[in-house]
Amino acid sequence: MSVLPVIMAGGTGSRLWPLSREYHPKQFLSVEGKLSMLQNTIKRLASLSTEEPVVICNDRHRFLVAEQLREIDKLANNIILEPVGRNTAPAIALAAFCALQNADNVDPLLLVLAADHVIQDDIAFTKAVRRAEEYAANGKLVTFGIVPTHAETGYGYIRRGELIGNDAYAVAEFVEKPDIDTAGDYFKSGKYYWNSGMF
Repeated sequence: MSVLPVIMAGGTGSRLWPLSREYHPKQFLSVEGKLSMLQNTIKRLASLSTEEPVVICNDRHRFLVAEQLREIDKLANNIILEPVGRNTAPAIALAAFCALQNADNVDPLLLVLAADHVIQDDIAFTKAVRRAEEYAANGKLVTFGIVPTHAETGYGYIRRGELIGNDAYAVAEFVEKPDIDTAGDYFKSGKYYWNSGMF
């Protein structure tokens, strides 16, 4: 089963204002080194055997995406344009529909990634994706949790359920952004992960 990376690059990136603006959101900025966050996301896939990634972006960012793909020698024909941003679920549904229309196999495995993540341990990322592939190939929906380093109210959380394999847990609950006291309780419990938005 082939893996098709779907990179969501449609956000407005308001958290990094004034560096990040409506027409130049954070995923197109270089925060570590010379490459943008989008470019680093694509480069991170090099150690995995995947199809060419698909990038979903807002229509107004199409030229930014195409130029950034060109700069790292990737084809710009794998861009899906959202005429209007409607958040994650519709973007993924659109990518899944396009994947089914264009795939040689009838059931492509999607690896959904955010374009604006900083992942410092590429080896751990690669291992996690490979483990996730095994579960996904057996019909499981896999999400990636991040071990929290502190109580944070800006992220959603995932409460882990029972252990089902090597560092893999069933999901007991998804929790939207909690208040600071609740986030502190989650952090202390050791049973909650930040929701990465990757699956």
